[in-house]
Amino acid sequence: MAQTLRESLTTKAVTISHSESLELVSRMLGIADWNTLSALLHAERGDLSAPPAKLKTTTAYYPAVPLRDLVPFPNATYPMFVGRESTIQALNQAFEGGREVVLAIQREAGVDDPRFADVYEIGVLAQLLELEPLGDGTFRVLTRGLRRVAIGSFAVEAAAYRAEAADVSEAAVRDARDLIRSIYQRFQDYTAAHGILVPDIWLFFDQTRDPGQIADIVATRMKLPIKDKYQLLATLDPMKRLERIEALLDLPQRPVSASYMATKRKALEYADRRRHQYATLEHLLLALTDDADASAVMRACEADLGKLRQSLTQYLDNELKHIVTEGGSAVPTPAFERVEQRAALHAQEVGDPAVTGVNALVALFPETRSPAARMLAEQGVSRFRVDKAIVRNAAKDKG
Repeated sequence: MAQTLRESLTTKAVTISHSESLELVSRMLGIADWNTLSALLHAERGDLSAPPAKLKTTTAYYPAVPLRDLVPFPNATYPMFVGRESTIQALNQAFEGGREVVLAIQREAGVDDPRFADVYEIGVLAQLLELEPLGDGTFRVLTRGLRRVAIGSFAVEAAAYRAEAADVSEAAVRDARDLIRSIYQRFQDYTAAHGILVPDIWLFFDQTRDPGQIADIVATRMKLPIKDKYQLLATLDPMKRLERIEALLDLPQRPVSASYMATKRKALEYADRRRHQYATLEHLLLALTDDADASAVMRACEADLGKLRQSLTQYLDNELKHIVTEGGSAVPTPAFERVEQRAALHAQEVGDPAVTGVNALVALFPETRSPAARMLAEQGVSRFRVDKAIVRNAAKDKG
């Protein structure tokens, strides 16, 4: 149904991802989200006359994918971007086999060729849903987390990452109604403060009282440093996991660095100088070309900042005459505000002490329809290359 919906929309010049299509189909069927619908489908299949498959009680070997900046959880769908040859080979093997793969979280994002000592002990067994080649030689892969596993080995075999994994048992479920009620309220405040869109998640709270499932669905959507998020994944007691989440929901938001504060002021000045009613992403990107942190990353991506400034200046001077006003100060557009929200979330997720221009640069990429994103692409600046540049810079700082 999801594939049919995507194809039908494509004929009308509307493009959506497979995961978005799955969510739409679920809502059309009256279910909160794809995670819930998938669980219901699996439950119905378990009622069939065929004997249910037993979980593996011994270790097994699977193709493996090391993750630099993502901690997956069971019962959630994740799009991932991969470029390492050993990872691509592992994905090919998985698609030729049972489409199951172990997702292993790296201890340090800067390690390009991880081995067993470089990944955490707990990972996730996931199902591969689709694999899409991208123009820059990388791949976009859509996975769905199945369950936690303990990783017994991780190495390259036949040019592909491979892991030995065993199922792990979670602690017995206890009544957690009061704790779930507290997290329900705190998570509403958290999503509002961080600008996180979680459509229909509140229906999920109404439909299940399983502390482990609720803990995982909340943890999936929280923006945390990798180490904090991994601690949630590795906490096998659902009650303790919920208690950790309750504490993390109360953490303060990241402050804005002085340099990025100056960059935002410069973006508004660019708009005011042209008497523009609104400050757009193009004003912001022009200011980011002079931001010490963001410009260093763009240069690491081999961008020609001179040409980028020229393109942005021509666009602001010639294409935005319709927003010229007689007086008043420019106000940020909704897209500008979305980038600010995402920048703060990215800073918190990667553990930056304050929001910088680099976080804002990363936050620009989801605005795919903006001229700013198009101009970055023309300079060869992609999210994948920016992430690699950030990792390289972090490794240099540690060295």
